[in-house]
Amino acid sequence: MATLYRTLSRRSCCHASASLTRTYYSSPLHQYNKYISNLIRSCRLREARALFDTMKHRNAVTWNSMISGYVHRREIVKARQLFDEMPQRDIVSWNLIVSGYFSCRGSRFIEEGRKLFELMPERDCVSWNTVISGYAKNGRMDQALKLFNAMPERNVVSFNAVITGFLLNGDVDLAVGFFKTMPEHDSASLSALISGLVRNGELDMAAGILHEFGSDDDSKDNLVHAYNTLIAGYGQRGRVEEARRLFDEIPDDRGGGEKDQRRFRRNVVSWNSMMMSYVKAGDIVSARELFDRMVERDTCSWNTLISGYVQISNMDEASKLFREMPCPDVLSWNSIVSGFAQNGNLNLAKYFFEKMPHKNLISWNTMIAGYEKNEDYKGAARLFSQMQLEGEKPDKHTLSSVISVCTGLVDLYLGKQIHQLVTKIVLPDSPINNSLITMYSRCGAIVDACTVFNERKLYKDVITWNAMIGGYASHGLAAEALQLFKLMKKLKIHPTYITFISVLNACAHAGLVEEGRIQFKSMVTDYGIEPRIEHFASLVDILGRQGQLKEAMDLINTMPFKPDKAVWGALLSACRVHNNVELAIVAADALIKLEPESSAPYVLLYNMYANLRQWEDAEHVRVLMEEKNVKKQAGYSWVD
Repeated sequence: MATLYRTLSRRSCCHASASLTRTYYSSPLHQYNKYISNLIRSCRLREARALFDTMKHRNAVTWNSMISGYVHRREIVKARQLFDEMPQRDIVSWNLIVSGYFSCRGSRFIEEGRKLFELMPERDCVSWNTVISGYAKNGRMDQALKLFNAMPERNVVSFNAVITGFLLNGDVDLAVGFFKTMPEHDSASLSALISGLVRNGELDMAAGILHEFGSDDDSKDNLVHAYNTLIAGYGQRGRVEEARRLFDEIPDDRGGGEKDQRRFRRNVVSWNSMMMSYVKAGDIVSARELFDRMVERDTCSWNTLISGYVQISNMDEASKLFREMPCPDVLSWNSIVSGFAQNGNLNLAKYFFEKMPHKNLISWNTMIAGYEKNEDYKGAARLFSQMQLEGEKPDKHTLSSVISVCTGLVDLYLGKQIHQLVTKIVLPDSPINNSLITMYSRCGAIVDACTVFNERKLYKDVITWNAMIGGYASHGLAAEALQLFKLMKKLKIHPTYITFISVLNACAHAGLVEEGRIQFKSMVTDYGIEPRIEHFASLVDILGRQGQLKEAMDLINTMPFKPDKAVWGALLSACRVHNNVELAIVAADALIKLEPESSAPYVLLYNMYANLRQWEDAEHVRVLMEEKNVKKQAGYSWVD
């Protein structure tokens, strides 16, 4: 908007004499106007308005600067109030207020903008282009074209506005056709078209246009922008070979002389776009080869390669590059902190985090999420408190991580505090609500979990349903879990493998053997979900709890994969309840092989023998445990 204002101001100044211009620029009024403009550019609009209100003398520049500030902030009511109060308006004033209305979404604003356009005492090309662009951006292409055809004089910007409108509305064929009818093309027109085609996924069409119209000598100077856009588009969609072919078509930027520097050739954005393509594809070797060849690197170049090494968990190379980087920015620091946290090295992540010269919200979120991911829940809670003390406001990502921390700590009091923060600070979305349901369920507050679930009246995704069904199942509320699952299916929400884990667990808690078998079969036949080890473990648990140990063992023997500790643990627990020593020995032996250092199978087997008063066998288990130097874990007792 400031650029528009300066362009229009220069046109008005052309009519003033040189002497008057010199007088104005040395006057206090000019200094005031300059100060107001600087305040607005610094996002200090309130201070600018306070200064404006104290000025006894104002000119059109003063008024237009304030209107421009409000329009930029989309405070159209305040902009219009100033416009109406202006003692004398110029064409800049009209163009600013018209553009302000068209930048606001909604038919009422567009209609008011149109009325003002029609009331203008005079119009220039900017006036027409502003309204055409406004109609186009709001999807009113018929009105945009009607106005375009009525223009007394068109320029390249007029054509570009219509082309951009077609592209924003997904009409790529019309956009290309309109582009081809242009009497002349400049690099901005071509770049806008290529960018729009890339956004619409029409990469092949964009490449054809680029090679057809990019060969004009007149547009060569800025053609590299269009090439860079298409390279980035190929990279985002994994078409790295095509991106590289396009990159190789741009002449190398290593050359000399003033004449060479003006020619069409690669710039730093070309190299960065190609590097990003390789990094996204996981080809860090090719990305590094380009980086090493670069004559000129910017911050983006370094950050791209650092993030590439972080992506493949090569933190040695990432930190080495970071140390060599001339001026790391906050993104560089965040990448390093994130990399170490993701790889479980919280000490180094914390070291870099604390050394950061400037932290932003992402820095705090990255570190808190790192603590949460590595199950250092107390560390995450402490950091969240520090974040608040330092005045950094949390967002939904922060709160989602901290809710998971409350779940890990099983801290209902802290969880409720965070829930209150959520209602005050953000509009809860599905991930946050799902985390709240899980947190309340794990903390034993199933009623609160149900309240959060029921409050999501408009939209519940499958994760929301899974969280609530899982909550009911873990609390032994099998009837509620199965009833909710029935409702979920009635509403045509497709269950996932996680849904069936919860449903089978509910059947296990309620002793519903036949229901468990039905649900297991339904999972495969009705929903095409391949059973996982967790489903078999749940089915073994269902059979074992009801004393059907032989059937449970038969199921284990016919499983399509090797049983894990959950499967053998379910069988061993069932054997202990039903005093089946023979199968308990089989299960315990399998568990010992899977987890040689775990004391759980020894203790369970010992207690079984003790319950049956088979003291000699019990003592043998204790001796065996001592011989293998297995330490008894806290929470397991030799005596029930």
